[in-house]
Amino acid sequence: MNLFAISINHRTAPVELRESLHLSENEIRAFIQQTKDNAFTEGIIISTCNRTEIYAIPRNDKISLKDLEDLIKNFKSSFQVKDENFQYFVSRESIEHLFRVACGIDSLLIGDNQIFKQVKTSFQISEEMGFAGALIRRVMDAANRVGKRAINETAISEGAVTVSYAAVQLIEKIFSNLQKKSALIIGTGETGEIAAKHLHDRGIGRLALTNRTFDKAEKLAAELNTAVFPFSNFKDHLYKFDIIISATSAEGLILTKQDIENTMKKRNYSPMVLMDIAIPRDIDPLSKNIDYVFYHDIDSLNIIVEQNLAKRKTEIPKVEKIIQEELDNFFEWYNSLEAAPTIKTLRDYFESIRSEEVEKNINKFSEEDKEKLEIITKRIINKILHHPTIELRKFSDSDLRAEDTAAKISIIRDLFGLDSKNKDGK
Repeated sequence: MNLFAISINHRTAPVELRESLHLSENEIRAFIQQTKDNAFTEGIIISTCNRTEIYAIPRNDKISLKDLEDLIKNFKSSFQVKDENFQYFVSRESIEHLFRVACGIDSLLIGDNQIFKQVKTSFQISEEMGFAGALIRRVMDAANRVGKRAINETAISEGAVTVSYAAVQLIEKIFSNLQKKSALIIGTGETGEIAAKHLHDRGIGRLALTNRTFDKAEKLAAELNTAVFPFSNFKDHLYKFDIIISATSAEGLILTKQDIENTMKKRNYSPMVLMDIAIPRDIDPLSKNIDYVFYHDIDSLNIIVEQNLAKRKTEIPKVEKIIQEELDNFFEWYNSLEAAPTIKTLRDYFESIRSEEVEKNINKFSEEDKEKLEIITKRIINKILHHPTIELRKFSDSDLRAEDTAAKISIIRDLFGLDSKNKDGK
């Protein structure tokens, strides 16, 4: 199988290089349109904050992995990206890598199941662009099974492994129904943005943002369809919120114990959760002594993250086993595609010889013996081909690499001259 794959990811390149090759959805579509007509017959492109990967089947043997690399570098004009910033895969390695990506064990955060959704979205784009042929569809069916089995049969995705996610999960334990609650995110850097998106995805009743750089907060607010407050007066609005998540890069406290006490008075001491996930801390830790205030900082959340990450790592062998099972299943199917036509061609070839010789000599036999001749010669052919047929079918049932299977089948075809006879029309 001539399936190529290249990847630039969090292990091979720093963030600035990954950013330079990141593809938006529109860029993915444009890249597919540019390459599918002259370079590749089918494929799939995955581009996230931590990776950009291209899986593709070349139109001819002259197209190489280096050509695939050059195409993406030229498309993005990213000549500063070097060869060592890429990983390269061919055939079985390509599919195995895709399986590892789909189930999250190749992610920066082990078990990240967000990538599973992103892989499925990437496949949908390929289908819409007419870039997903029969083979890629079959590969993606298998990748989907790997992702679902990893989620359902292992604990690889259980528990929070980012501080932002841990904060939201802890909030859910305090307030069981987030749809009836409101939250304010202070600081819309990466940590605050992730927290905001997690709350939004969990169906928070009302969400608002504030940030020193108002434009940045406005951009995220537009994406999530939420309110935004100027940083200069956000304290005036604290009492309106049941949940405060603070994740700024300020040098000192931005919320004192007195600020929180004043807020609680305005709330008539209705319970409030304070999640301080900033380094250094944004909220005075003495706030935890105020009645009906649930205060947590990054230390308590880091303990949760580390425990969950340790649990996820112990699940990796289970996921690896699922990957190998699905790889074997896939190549059992693929190898059968290689073997079945050869079995038929081989039988057709021997049958043509048998029928030709019978035709030449049929008049030498009586009418009664002509029928026996047909039966006997067919039995001879069946017995001659019995063992070769069994061996060919074994290739289909084996876990041989696709290249090894193709090589063995090629030997058989060469041995009997099947390809040359087809070309000669004999």
